[in-house]
Amino acid sequence: MPINRQIREKEVQVIDENGEKIGVLAIDKAIALAEEKDLDLVLVAPNATPVVCKIMDYGKYKFDQAKKEKESRKNQKAVEVKEIRVSSNIGEHDFNFKSKNARSFLESGNKVKFTLRFRGRELNNVKAGENILNKFAESLEDIATVEKKPFLEGKTMFVILTKKV
Repeated sequence: MPINRQIREKEVQVIDENGEKIGVLAIDKAIALAEEKDLDLVLVAPNATPVVCKIMDYGKYKFDQAKKEKESRKNQKAVEVKEIRVSSNIGEHDFNFKSKNARSFLESGNKVKFTLRFRGRELNNVKAGENILNKFAESLEDIATVEKKPFLEGKTMFVILTKKV
C-alpha cells in the first residue's frame, strides 16, 4: 500500500481517522493534514476516481494486520496423514488391532492411509489386496469416508480415509 509521498495522484478523496469523509483535496494538502495529526495518508482504493486515501497510523495498522494473521494461523489445525502398513495375508487379530488404531486416528481429526506392499508372487493376486483394503474401509464406514479408492502404484496399493463431517 502506498503511503504519504509514495502516492502519485494529484487529487485524492480523503477519509479521516474516524471514518468520516473530508472531501477531495490536493495531495499536498492531504499529506499536510495527515502530518498535522502525526498520522499517515494511506491509499486504500487505488481504482476509484478520484483515488481514496485514509488518514491512519500505518505502523499500528500493519501491526494489527500481522496480529490478526498470526491469530488465524494459530486456530488452524494441520491435518496429518497417519500411515498404517498391512500385508496381503493379515490375520484377524492384526486386522482388528489396526482397525482400532485407525479409528482413534480418525477421531482425533487425522486422515488415515492404509498401505499394502506386495512382495514377490503376491503381485499376481492384486485383487486379494484390494479386498483387504476395502474391508478396512467397510469396517470404518460408520466414522470415515473413502477419499481415494484403492489404487496400485508400483508394488504398493493405497487407500485414504477421512473422517465423516
